[in-house]
Formats: sequence, structure tokens, C-alpha cells
Amino acid sequence: MRIEQKITVDAPRHDVWHYVTEPANYPVFIEGLTRWEVAGDLHKGLGARYRMLLRVGAADVGGLIEIVEWQPEGDMAWSSVTGIDQRGRWRLRELGDGRTRVTFRFAYGVAGGGFAGLIAERVAAPGLTRRFRQSLLNLKQAVEARDSAPVG
Repeated sequence: MRIEQKITVDAPRHDVWHYVTEPANYPVFIEGLTRWEVAGDLHKGLGARYRMLLRVGAADVGGLIEIVEWQPEGDMAWSSVTGIDQRGRWRLRELGDGRTRVTFRFAYGVAGGGFAGLIAERVAAPGLTRRFRQSLLNLKQAVEARDSAPVG
């Protein structure tokens, strides 16, 4: 199952990139996230690993993920190492006038689930879609608030 959400943030791409690549921010802005912690010596960047769990219905699902693409201020993608099969991607594009187009893509599947797995994926999709939409709104609010904060 694939989910894609987009939003325009009234802040430079540099600021959005620094916010979405900082692991400590994930529990703050990702709706329904119950765990996001660094798993290894690398804090962020290509090859960094995180243990993540996301509330889906009554269960926390996730596992160990690894950053598999890292193109500063543009694209960051991860893929599952263990746990539920998942891939995620942040794509940031400069729009001009200090605005950034943020695209979040998330794909997941229930490995070996057959028909039951397909049903589980479809049942989870509406809730995840709502959570990711709210997560992007949270991201927008957090970055725009930081960008407009007085210096000094």
C-alpha cells in the first residue's frame, strides 16, 4: 500500500531539511509515532538506523529502518531492515520566495500475508493517511514557527 502527502511550507528548504532530518523531532511531529530512536553510532545521514514504532489501530508496528538515500536539502529515504516491510521518503523542492514543497511518501506491506495481509493493509490505510496528513501540518507549523522566531 502506498500513501503520498504534500504540503507547502513557508520556510526555506534548508530549514525544512534540518527539521526533518533531526531524529529528535520525529516524536514531536509524526502523529501516532510511539518510538523513534537512533540504533547505532550514526545519528543521521546515509546508513543511519532507527528503531521506529507507529500506532496502527491497537498495535504498535514498525521495526528497524535504515537511511538508504541522503541527498542534502532534497531527498531522504529509508527502508526496513527488520519488522514490517516499509519504505519512506521525504522530498523537498524549493518554490521560491522562501517556500518549500514537501512530499512525504510511505509504502508498506504485510509480508507473506496473502489475502489476510491485503485486508490488513487496506484497513490500516485510511488511518495512516489521516495521521500522515496531520504530521505534515505539524511539520509546517513547527518549521514556520521556528523560521519566524526572533533572533537574539
